[in-house]
Amino acid sequence: MKTILHAAAGALSLLLVTSFLASTIVAELFLTYSAVASVKAVIAATIALLVLSMVATGASGAFLARGRISPIIAAKMRRMKLIAANGLIVMLPSAIFLYLRSADNHFDAIFLTVQAIEIAGGIVQLGLLGANFRDGLRMTRTRRSAARRSTSP
Repeated sequence: MKTILHAAAGALSLLLVTSFLASTIVAELFLTYSAVASVKAVIAATIALLVLSMVATGASGAFLARGRISPIIAAKMRRMKLIAANGLIVMLPSAIFLYLRSADNHFDAIFLTVQAIEIAGGIVQLGLLGANFRDGLRMTRTRRSAARRSTSP
């Protein structure tokens, strides 16, 4: 059950970051300022869900890794620290700033600069989350394979 919670929280985090990033890029490149403001409002309204899913992913991952030593677990833990730092230092403040700025119709050079920083941070976040997701799938396959070998006659 804990593994399922961890996988679900991680998948939700990955899905949210992907949708935030994709909707931001599409709105910026192809849509109106009003659409950009709407995207920023939706992101601001759902950012708490992303934070909760990230916390659930990190906490459940730490619980599952407790007492286990492996290079994959060590890599996942290092990436989670980077994910948390990027989220708290770059992504969250940028999302709030861009929401407030777009709500006031301030689409100026400052907005675009912070938007570029947020997109870059989102790409980094997506890469780190994707790498953790990939390694989690590898660990699950390895564990299942070992379980099958131990129960075979």
